[in-house]
Amino acid sequence: MSEHIVSPKVYIGIFLSLMVLTAATVAAAYVNLGAFNIVIALAIASLKATLVVLYFMHARYSPNRTHMVIIAAVFWLAIMLALTLSDYVTRDRDLAENAQVTGMLGS
Repeated sequence: MSEHIVSPKVYIGIFLSLMVLTAATVAAAYVNLGAFNIVIALAIASLKATLVVLYFMHARYSPNRTHMVIIAAVFWLAIMLALTLSDYVTRDRDLAENAQVTGMLGS
């Protein structure tokens, strides 16, 4: 099995991209975008994770079976996040506030 040789220029480019994205994460933390703060932070984090998986974990040059496993893992993560978000959105906030006021949740 032959291994793919990656040029040091590619690694330097990816490293610099990760540093720029890290600076963008820090800069975005100081800007008040309301509800979009988390969206921007997760988008930048996803982009950084993609670069790490593709280049530093050599997924870009791996066989198709590895690509399928990575896609399945991301799909499973999306399912779990969607289920968690649906639970969070459908919670009755008034019920939780009333239970806390009456002391049903403990001290």
